[in-house]
Amino acid sequence: MTMKVTVMGSGYVGLVTGACLAHVGHQVMCFDIDEARIASLNSNHLPLFEPGLDSVIASGVREGLLSFSSDAEEAIGHGQVIFIAVGTPQDHNGAADTRHVMSAAGLIGQYMKDYALVVTKSTVPVGTTDRVRETVARTLQARHSPLAFDVASNPEFLKEGSAVNDFMKPDRILVGTESKAVEKILRQLYAPFNRNHERLMVMDIRSAELTKYAANAMLATKISFINEIANIAERMGADIEKVRQGIGADPRIGYHFIYPGCGYGGSCFPKDVAALEASAIAEGYRPQLLRAVREVNARQKERLFEKISDYFRGDLKGKTIALWGLSFKPRTDDMREAPSRMLMESLWDAGAQVRAYDPQAAGVCQQIYGQRQGLTLVDSKEAALEGADALAICTEWKSFWAPDFALIRATLATPVIFDGRNLFEPDCVISHGLDYVGIGRIGVVQAQQSEGRVRSINAA
Repeated sequence: MTMKVTVMGSGYVGLVTGACLAHVGHQVMCFDIDEARIASLNSNHLPLFEPGLDSVIASGVREGLLSFSSDAEEAIGHGQVIFIAVGTPQDHNGAADTRHVMSAAGLIGQYMKDYALVVTKSTVPVGTTDRVRETVARTLQARHSPLAFDVASNPEFLKEGSAVNDFMKPDRILVGTESKAVEKILRQLYAPFNRNHERLMVMDIRSAELTKYAANAMLATKISFINEIANIAERMGADIEKVRQGIGADPRIGYHFIYPGCGYGGSCFPKDVAALEASAIAEGYRPQLLRAVREVNARQKERLFEKISDYFRGDLKGKTIALWGLSFKPRTDDMREAPSRMLMESLWDAGAQVRAYDPQAAGVCQQIYGQRQGLTLVDSKEAALEGADALAICTEWKSFWAPDFALIRATLATPVIFDGRNLFEPDCVISHGLDYVGIGRIGVVQAQQSEGRVRSINAA
């Protein structure tokens, strides 16, 4: 059954949500207070890169099912179901800043014309949806309006790089409500995504809110755990790749999210782990594990620079490092909290220069750093090698997986690869005359190993 939907916030989550709901026939209007963003969307220009999203949006607009507006009254008056999908950035003490959520709730109360179901799609601290209810009710009361409304929690579980597929083929649709009437509305809304088997899970609002944070914290924990073991492996002469395979074969552990590297980044894991920790502290509980997850990750982001510095015996002044990968993960242009940023900034502080290539994130990098001295953005991975002393890898883009090692060897002034994502087998790299420094790989992997030039780079 076709429903009228309003999405408050036309960022990453809002656009994916609105576009995918329109794709199955709902009439969707995406709202944002940023008039320039709405103008850009109405001119068919997306403010972000997400595979497949452009075509889904274009299809919705073409069929008259998806529109964009910066007029709050128009947008809120449109929706039977109103999603709040605005940002919840981290504040100075790590907690989630919900001002934009409450501002959206205030606008809803101000401009509602009929009954509406208000749904928090943003990742929010436990109790936020109750505050949304209070804000809408208070605003309606100030209007002397008798309009009825309901609230629900419906957190998103979208992965950057595969968000459209995640929405179209969800592994679960989480709904937080104690109302059977609200559950019925959301079952109708999500029916097109719930046909193959039952994916919709209903629980109370606070449990739904916490589930989102717990899911991201669990995944972040797995990453920090395997990075901790990788650092131990380096000192013990073990190979983390063998260890990863050994523990991943246990079905209780599995292989997902146990790939060691130079740390996690993005808009979710860093912010959500910190926000959950801050929320717990506010409730009188100090979550030691969550703090450790954050601290391990912060330290892990320093490891690649440390390895480069150790290899060059602390003298990086005047060196040029080729960098493959700027985004925090493949298939996105998002550089928020990306390990590449810490690496580049540490290299610049040490007097080095960077020649960087990323298939999607060069424009974002330019926005962050501008015309910074010491940064050259190039349009191919081969161009990044030109005039470089060494190669470092921060993002596991598929186009990096099978490089021309002979070209790398011939181009670099110092034949060495610092592999922050363990893309390559050390033996393969050294067989091409290159030194290899990975994360948690067996201590010494140098092309001159057989000649006795042995230094424990990895375990430094």
